[in-house]
Amino acid sequence: MNRRTFLTQSFATLAGAFLTSVRAVESGPRRVLLRSSWQTVNIGDIGHTPGLLRLLEEYLPDTEVRLWPSKVDNGVAEMLRARFPKVDIVQGAEALQTAFAECDFLLHSSGPSLVAEADVVRWVKSTGKPYGVYGITFSSPKPETLDLLSAARFVFFRDSVSLKFAQEHGVHSPVMEFAPDAAFAVDLRDDAKAEAFLRAHALADGKFLCCIPRLRYTPYWTLPEKHAAFDKTKHARNEEMKEHDHAQLRKAIVEVSRQTGMKILICPEDRTQMTVGKELLFDQLPGDVRARAVWRESYWLTGEALSTYSRSAGLFGNEMHSPIMCIGNGIPAIVCRWAEQTSKGIMWRDIGLGDWLFDLDNEEDVARVIPAVLALAQDPAAAKATAAKAREFVRQRQRESMAVVAWKS
Repeated sequence: MNRRTFLTQSFATLAGAFLTSVRAVESGPRRVLLRSSWQTVNIGDIGHTPGLLRLLEEYLPDTEVRLWPSKVDNGVAEMLRARFPKVDIVQGAEALQTAFAECDFLLHSSGPSLVAEADVVRWVKSTGKPYGVYGITFSSPKPETLDLLSAARFVFFRDSVSLKFAQEHGVHSPVMEFAPDAAFAVDLRDDAKAEAFLRAHALADGKFLCCIPRLRYTPYWTLPEKHAAFDKTKHARNEEMKEHDHAQLRKAIVEVSRQTGMKILICPEDRTQMTVGKELLFDQLPGDVRARAVWRESYWLTGEALSTYSRSAGLFGNEMHSPIMCIGNGIPAIVCRWAEQTSKGIMWRDIGLGDWLFDLDNEEDVARVIPAVLALAQDPAAAKATAAKAREFVRQRQRESMAVVAWKS
């Protein structure tokens, strides 16, 4: 993708700001119903919601926003209310019926697909009111999905592969552009918990890296709250690839520890990854390196995770949304990906971080992971400058895309 094309939206930005101000004078505050919060067992899926709420707060300050969630349990509702006290979380049939009647616009949040497609259809059939989509990956050729996206006032795709796919399959929404995943805008913090954990494990600010493991498929069947059936095929693929996908992370941990003296925090993005990190990373480290590594044995929420990442020298691993939240806050982050993760990782190239994106299905890329992680650890200042440049590009696209949201909603 040509990044220069993303920076030619000044007219849309000005027009959006002008039309928004006119609308505010003519019709008063608008009401937007945000469809988001897909699950709470993954801090990335949690992150979509506070990210987009922050963007709406910043760029549509006079708009009333209501959240229509799938899941806000496990302390997530309390976390969101503390950061966004003006946002009403819509729960229950009666509250949803009221929201349908009173809200003017439905905004579908970021995700791996048009996650709440059925709910968008429900909104259209029940209200006839407009809707838009912000920051999704897309690969569905189903005619009904293509038609639904075409009827949206705008569709922002979070990676260039998804945008191209939609264009090639005839999606013709009036606005179809790239916009980064909403989780880039997350600003949640839980400094008290993070600082207590770091003190307990002698992790000094700027003197450690974070590493996140991941299997090819998330083994949801191991989580009682997901009520997921055991998937024999996915489990077999995980077993087949788990050593291949984590060997380079272990070697990177060894090289960083021995060559720089930095510590490593092995931490999770979802509830299944504590076990993975212990088995495939921590337990297999040489004794001298394991003594300078920390395995986090418990899950955490997005605020504590981001407070921890912000005190590190950077992050690397096989996940996507922790790196997204890191770059959104100026923290260096290296991403390893594979085909099973869809095309979302391509957004790293789209925002100018191609040198920090590694395809583990490509052995040439696998060989480049260790040198990249070591370079990040050896020159933190240069790594932070790279992260800052990407963050500024992300912020530019956020300004431009939210001007369209303001204009079209």
